[in-house]
Amino acid sequence: MAVTLVRFDDGTNDRLNHLTSWHADWKSLRVAVLGLGVTGFAAADTLAELGADVLVLASPGADERFDLLTVLGVPFVQADLREVPLELAAQHPELIIVSPGFHPDHPLLMWASDHDVPVWGDIELAWRLRDKVGVPAEWMLVTGTNGKTTTVQLTATMLAAHGSRVAPCGNIGVPVLDAIRDPAGWDVLVVELSSYQLHHLPQSGPGALRPWASLCLNIADDHLDWHGSAAAYRAAKAKVYLNTAVACVYNTADAATLAMVQEADVQEGARAIGVGLGVPGPSELGIVDGIVCDRAFLEDRFERALELTTVPHLVAAGLGAPHVIMDVLAASALARSYGALPATIHTALETFHLDAHRIETVAIGDGVEWVDDSKATNPHAADASLAAYESVVWLVGGLLKGVDIDQLVHKHVGRLRGAIIIGVDRLALREAFARHAPDLTVFEIDPDDTGANGTGQVMTRAVRLAAELARAGDTVLLAPAAASMDQFESYAERGRLFNQAVHDLLGR
Repeated sequence: MAVTLVRFDDGTNDRLNHLTSWHADWKSLRVAVLGLGVTGFAAADTLAELGADVLVLASPGADERFDLLTVLGVPFVQADLREVPLELAAQHPELIIVSPGFHPDHPLLMWASDHDVPVWGDIELAWRLRDKVGVPAEWMLVTGTNGKTTTVQLTATMLAAHGSRVAPCGNIGVPVLDAIRDPAGWDVLVVELSSYQLHHLPQSGPGALRPWASLCLNIADDHLDWHGSAAAYRAAKAKVYLNTAVACVYNTADAATLAMVQEADVQEGARAIGVGLGVPGPSELGIVDGIVCDRAFLEDRFERALELTTVPHLVAAGLGAPHVIMDVLAASALARSYGALPATIHTALETFHLDAHRIETVAIGDGVEWVDDSKATNPHAADASLAAYESVVWLVGGLLKGVDIDQLVHKHVGRLRGAIIIGVDRLALREAFARHAPDLTVFEIDPDDTGANGTGQVMTRAVRLAAELARAGDTVLLAPAAASMDQFESYAERGRLFNQAVHDLLGR
């Protein structure tokens, strides 16, 4: 159905330019919120509290958040959003807040563009409202293809040990809009940003972020189905460094992250800080003879370095995988930029534990280690996971999201004892194994053959097949290199079912 919005000059853009504080006049501002996930609900709840005229548009569902909107007095429309609802045009929105899941070419966003309606993400809205409880917290921004959540958690742990009031938030699961409304207030927000959230951030103007520090951990092709191209994905990630005040942290082994820093417009005095697994140069953090050290945040960095921890300490704490050590280095750089002492970082690392389903040892039986890295939802993450082990039976597959799996298979066939393919995107994996490892034993689980309890049976069968292949000294590794939503509710459910199947197999 074609819907026409009559344009009229009501000074909307001028009004939005002045909305840069919680205490500005948001009353009666007509705002449409697209989506009712965690961020969509936080946006609607926040705007209702501000007195805005809010309309929520979401796909039909039985989500309890619809009931909460009724309690809040916020009108909503449940509809197939591939067409523009009549209620949206009737509202004449002055602003649209979009949830991260909406593709840039979504019909509602195309409608907004055609009708000159500004579109913000939840991050821009939170930045403009960050002064609700007093002096705004400093923001540290973290993005990258992989490792974001662990790095955010590490940074928050280090800053808390430093004595700062700190909140990990953003794409980690706690909306930034909830964090900035916390009555207690914070000194620092460590904000995980997805490429979706970065895509909608302005580069300049009243809604542009000005973070204390920023970090892109790494870049590899991912979410190409959403962004449309690798170039667009990288351009979104590069926004993380814009307007940084103190430290732009980059990966010395990933030239793309350095290029992003070099090309970014930052505040006067901001420094580029490199992190890597090799010997660090001045203004870098790295490793010397097993010692994790800082040559960036000390005056005589050309002459000496400060010890933060050691690799054996990290191994003992379950943080010894190379890609996890990289997360430790990156988090340390962020924490050091805020004044955390080396001894404080050392102490914080002794108490830190990785979340479940992140290169987690599930069990060891008959000399075989069973490892759950269900969070490895793309080839870049699976690459880091595979590199941590010498002989692997690999459980791989799911939704590949438009990325190429061929190079990952080619790189690691030398360490594979065998492979079990799961998920719906099996053809590309099957062809890659046939091309690069024609003699490798590869089992394939067709979801159509798993019976009524298909989700559970996938992992039960995969684990039993892996046990047939594994020998003492091997690692059975769930590192799917793909998203989980084809057969599971989430990567967490995929990992939980793997854990359950392993313990059932071992009789525990």
